[in-house]
Amino acid sequence: MMRIGFIGTGLMGLPMAKNILKAGYNLKAFNRSKNKAVPLKDHGAKISNSIKEAVSDSDVVITMLTDDTAVDEIMSSSDFLGGLKSEATIIDMSSVKPSTATNHGNNLKSKNINYLDAPVSGGTIGAEEGSLAIMVGGEQDVFNRASEILNTMGNPTLVGPVGSGQVSKLANQIIVGLTIGAVAEAITLCEKAEADPVKMISALSGGWADSKILQTHGKRMIEKNFSPKGKTSTHLKDMNNILDCANNFNTHLPISNLVKEMYKTLVENGHGDKDHSSLYMEIERMNKK
Repeated sequence: MMRIGFIGTGLMGLPMAKNILKAGYNLKAFNRSKNKAVPLKDHGAKISNSIKEAVSDSDVVITMLTDDTAVDEIMSSSDFLGGLKSEATIIDMSSVKPSTATNHGNNLKSKNINYLDAPVSGGTIGAEEGSLAIMVGGEQDVFNRASEILNTMGNPTLVGPVGSGQVSKLANQIIVGLTIGAVAEAITLCEKAEADPVKMISALSGGWADSKILQTHGKRMIEKNFSPKGKTSTHLKDMNNILDCANNFNTHLPISNLVKEMYKTLVENGHGDKDHSSLYMEIERMNKK
C-alpha cells in the first residue's frame, strides 16, 4: 500500500488525514506547530519532526496549507525538494492561485515528480465526513493512480490540466461568496420588515432559492453565531485570487468585486477570524449609516 506524507494538519488537514488513516494507509504527518499533528498519533500516524522526514520514502505527499506564501515556502525548500523520491506524487489540496499551481507543477515535473492541484470545498464538516468536493488539475494517469487516496477524503473530479483544480475552486468560491451575500440580504430584509427569518428559510426549502448556504449560513446569521468554520480572511484571499485570475484573462467580474470589497472592510474592522457568514455584519453596518 502507498505511503503517505501529510503536511498541514490544521482545521481541514487534521480530519482529512484521519480519514486516510481510517482507510488503512501508512501516514507520516508534519505541522509547523507540532501539537496540531499529535492527535493523529492515536489514529496510527507517525508524527514527523521535519518536512524532510515527512516526505522521505513517501509515495504520495499531500499538502494542506493556508495560502500561496505557505505553499511556496514548503515547495521551494531544499528539505522538501531534496527529500522527495523520484516519481513521487505531490497533491496540493490548499487553495492557491492557478498560477501558483502551474509554477509548482512545472518545477516538479522537471525533477521527475508528479503533481496534482486538488483544492476542496465542504468545510470542516465535509472534511470530517469524508464528503469533500475535490477539484483536480493534472494528468489523467497521475489522477487515476491517486484517486483511491482522494476517495478517502471525498469526491474527486479531474477537471483539466494542472491549475484547473484551482480555477474550479475559484468558481466555487464565487458562488459561495455571492450566495452568502444574497442570504445575508434576505435575512436582513426579513428582520427589518418583521418577517420571521427562520420561517422564511423553512418556506424556501425545496424551491429555487434553497441551498446548503441558505440552510447552514442562514442559521448562523440568525443566531449571530460566527465562530469560524471558514474564515472571513480566507474568503477575502479567495476573492482576491478570483479577481487576479479574471484579470489575467481580461475578464470583468463586477459582483465578485463588490463582495470582495465587503470582505475587505470586514477584515479591516477586525473580523478576519470570524466565519465568512459574518458578511451579514457588513450589511448590518451599512444599514446603520
